[in-house]
Amino acid sequence: MSQKSSQSHLSTSQNPYIDNINRSDKWQQRVAQVAYRFNQQYQNQTLELPAEVQEMPIYREWVSGILAGKIASPFWEIAQPQKNQHCLDIGCGVSFLIYPWRDWQAFFYGQEVSNVARDTLNSRGSQLNSKLFKGVELGAAHQLKYTSAYFDLAIATGFSCYFPLEYWTSVLQAVKRVLKPGGHFVFDILNAAHPQAEDWAVLETYLGAEVFLEPVAEWEKIINAAGAKVVGRQPGEFFDLYKLRF
Repeated sequence: MSQKSSQSHLSTSQNPYIDNINRSDKWQQRVAQVAYRFNQQYQNQTLELPAEVQEMPIYREWVSGILAGKIASPFWEIAQPQKNQHCLDIGCGVSFLIYPWRDWQAFFYGQEVSNVARDTLNSRGSQLNSKLFKGVELGAAHQLKYTSAYFDLAIATGFSCYFPLEYWTSVLQAVKRVLKPGGHFVFDILNAAHPQAEDWAVLETYLGAEVFLEPVAEWEKIINAAGAKVVGRQPGEFFDLYKLRF
């Protein structure tokens, strides 16, 4: 799919991103930091971490690949995309290449801050399934580049911890705008009470992105303030999944 093609699901007013970010936005520095952290990951760049970090058990789990399974959030277990649904994966990474979208027969749209992930998906997604893959836009979660009331399901996993609660107040409003009435939003939050949460936050800081450890009760306050109702919840090893309806 051409990145420049005019499609009905895209907003007519595009946000002016330069070097992956909107420079007039108050969140530009943090968005850029998260984009840089994940660009490094997708390009398989290695970082030399301090000896005291390498001695942490969680570092050894990260190197061995064990940690990846622990921090993954299987959103489909709480809200599996249905056939012909329009689904928006916010902060999608390369998820269309990993998760069984072809089995679900749902239409995939993405928005991502990492230009490396965006370019990878846009070059390979249509090759896997040109019918289901509808392309990935470059942009932050609080500035969704899609028209109102278009999606049946929105997903945002793996990045909530890199932003403060104030940011997520904006994200919830942005998601509410693009969801159809009765649509669902699934996202995950880092459970600060997890015994390894602080160690993981230290590791992530050295990998390039600061982590915010927020109490679950504070998350639920902003969910309520956004006019959303929790209709499902699934605990994980590090991240808890929430299913919301506005």
